Amino acid sequence: MASTPTSTGNRWGIALAGVIVMICLGTVYSWSIFTNSLIAGFNWSQQGATTPFELAIFFLGLGAVFGGRWQDRVGPRTVTIVGVILWGLGVALAGLGTQAIGQWWLYLTYGIIGGFGNGMAYVTPVAMVTKWFPDRRGLGSGLVVMGFGLGAFFYNQIVPKIAIFASAAKASGAYITARDAAIKAGTVFDPSTYQLSHDQVAGVMSIFVVSGVVFIVLGGLCAFLLKNPPAGYSVAGATATAAAHAPSFTPGEVLKMPQFYGLWLLLFLNVTAGIMIIANAVPIIIELTKVSAAVAAPAYGFLAIFNGLGRFFWGSVSDRIGRGLTYTVMYLIQVVVFFFLGGFHSLSLVGVAYAIVLLCYGGGFGVMPSFNADFFGTKFLGANYGMILTAWGLAGVVGPFIGARIKDATGSFHGALIPVAIMLLVAAVIPFLVKKPTNLPREAAA
Repeated sequence: MASTPTSTGNRWGIALAGVIVMICLGTVYSWSIFTNSLIAGFNWSQQGATTPFELAIFFLGLGAVFGGRWQDRVGPRTVTIVGVILWGLGVALAGLGTQAIGQWWLYLTYGIIGGFGNGMAYVTPVAMVTKWFPDRRGLGSGLVVMGFGLGAFFYNQIVPKIAIFASAAKASGAYITARDAAIKAGTVFDPSTYQLSHDQVAGVMSIFVVSGVVFIVLGGLCAFLLKNPPAGYSVAGATATAAAHAPSFTPGEVLKMPQFYGLWLLLFLNVTAGIMIIANAVPIIIELTKVSAAVAAPAYGFLAIFNGLGRFFWGSVSDRIGRGLTYTVMYLIQVVVFFFLGGFHSLSLVGVAYAIVLLCYGGGFGVMPSFNADFFGTKFLGANYGMILTAWGLAGVVGPFIGARIKDATGSFHGALIPVAIMLLVAAVIPFLVKKPTNLPREAAA
């Protein structure tokens, strides 16, 4: 029987280091505070200003696959450090070159380089902490991924208070209002009247540079503290220890199993709904409530805390009621919100709706690592969960694309809400169709 090590390090301290790494990575969810300034600064479409975020999330999924396989071989520390450096470097380079080089530079740096590094660094603490908490997988993984959701909360409280950003946001609001009015009226819009000044654009870009440096330093230092538990690790009173040491399915075996695609679809649909709101969060709040960007950005920043809390809350709930039922409940709650969101026009009502969507969006990430471990074991968790995170990457393109395309075509995001509600209503039955594997992995059958 496995003994409980007494000198393996403080698992709560290691988890806290993982949380701080995740906070640095989770600032990617703050993208919407920059979209209006990019539109007004460079005369881009809503789609053009959303594409860097779409690319970042897509390549995050690819980075998670690479990072997950690598960390299964070398452990979480090295992979997380490299990932954090790539993420910070991509953000900083975006600020240094976009104004001079153009749109494609932002796509390359923030979207591809930064997104890939973000995925590498994301998957490793998640896989690691699930091994440190065999007794409470949902709580452990929910705690660490909570940090990712909190990234936007902290970032959105800081950036809007920077003077140059506030100036650019105010001018961008006038640009967006005039442009949308022209689209709805069918008249020609003259962007030169409202375009941001060179200094305002440069100020916004400087925020990217400083942010990237902070991510590298703070995230890199915390990444040094990450490590896997030793072989035979357990905890006193663990209720899931036997499962933690049970034989595991290899990535090759997992790809042949229908359960993998069921879990992949569960995450994909939940992310598609939530990330459409997140990618366009500030513009949607402004459209529904008519408040200024100076009010909408910090309001969304406060609401972003529910993205983080949902990961911890629903992860813990799933330990009690089961992973599948938890997903069904989250889907059905969101159905109601998406059906009614378009009719909300007070900041308080929109805020409550956003909080609920973000709570459930984050919950999908809080539950899925444990879902994966329950079905496929923990030995290859990094690689197996990394493959499931490609659902996040693809949904990160699909969700924002739908919202931005409808906005560019109609001047409003309203037309995207009801179809998403219907999608989630249908999806609520999927968890009942996805059952835990009954066959044994090759290592146990041999």
